[in-house]
Amino acid sequence: MKDPIVEEVRKYRMEHTRKFRGDLSAICADLRSIQIASGYKVVRLSPRKPEPTKASSRPAKPESLGT
Repeated sequence: MKDPIVEEVRKYRMEHTRKFRGDLSAICADLRSIQIASGYKVVRLSPRKPEPTKASSRPAKPESLGT
C-alpha cells in the first residue's frame, strides 16, 4: 500500500537532494538556513533519565532460578 503523504515527502526530499547533488553538508546547511528563516524557536530538550523499575514483590518461580 502506498501512502500519498509519504510519497510526497519522498518526492520533495529527492528533489532537495538532487539540488545539492547529494552533498550532505550542503543539504544540512540549507535546511538550517530554512529553519532560521522560519522564525520558529528550536527547542532541544535534554534526554530524560529512565525511571527506576520496581522489583517484583512476587517470589521468583523455581524454574527461573536455573535449577
